[in-house]
Amino acid sequence: MLDCHLLARSRNDLFKGSVYLSSQIRTVGIIYNARIPEALDLSTAIVNELSLEQRSWISPAENLEELRDQVTETELVVTAGGDGTMLRAVQVTAPLDVPMVGINMGRLGFMTELQVHDALEKLPSYYRGDYRIDSHNMIMARIVRAPNSATSEVEGPFHALNDVVLSRGGVSRVVTIRTTVDGAEVASLRADGIILATATGSTGYSLAVGGPILDPLSEGLVLKPVAAHVGMSASLVLDPKAKIGLYLEGAQEAVLSVDGYIERELQPGDRVEIEQSPFKARFLRAHPSQHFYATLTRRLGFSIRGQ
Repeated sequence: MLDCHLLARSRNDLFKGSVYLSSQIRTVGIIYNARIPEALDLSTAIVNELSLEQRSWISPAENLEELRDQVTETELVVTAGGDGTMLRAVQVTAPLDVPMVGINMGRLGFMTELQVHDALEKLPSYYRGDYRIDSHNMIMARIVRAPNSATSEVEGPFHALNDVVLSRGGVSRVVTIRTTVDGAEVASLRADGIILATATGSTGYSLAVGGPILDPLSEGLVLKPVAAHVGMSASLVLDPKAKIGLYLEGAQEAVLSVDGYIERELQPGDRVEIEQSPFKARFLRAHPSQHFYATLTRRLGFSIRGQ
């Protein structure tokens, strides 16, 4: 459970002299991670302590499809969870340009802005306009099925803030992937998979397999093979407007994963087309722009001094 002293502070003590909400903000949505019991407690506390009862809604991240219409009348979304919660929430906020501010209840929290212990105290400053808006690049993927496929010819688009990953399925065998960039043949490889990551996603799976870290506001894309047995193993940093084709060849089935929670099975002969999404993820930021670098060492658990 959350610290009872934190939740029990009186509104007068915590926000004395503060304006709770800007008159411009009609509705605030709170999306929480249902797998973290404390996340619902925190969400409820935000509504009660900031007097949002009449102009807010609360939903678990798993119910986002049911909230698309409701988000159209929302000026701000607060997430209580971690980066995964924000990856889900962005599916409904980005198409409508609704900004988000995240409260970290997870491990790394690269996208989140606040911590549990200071969320109730600092949220009102965002409502008063003491922030900037950072826009993060996104990508979108379409699946083009093989001509003899029994399923629909094209599936998607699927929009991703972090990454799109084509990887082997349940069978522990490498897959054969032919890769093109703007129509040019770049690589044909046998590997566990291949990642196309945004700058935001460069600190995720791509980094774990040796990819570079990009500034989160960069629009560059990272193409990174995973455990390549044959063919290219190096990373490529691509122009944001590049159009990437991933062709599944050979005889092995594969899986396409979008931001780690949308998954589609692929058959040999299918291809995935990826390009820049027309949507942007918008985050409210009160920390200085260099905050990402100031916290990079702590978040990744290493020290440049070896300490």
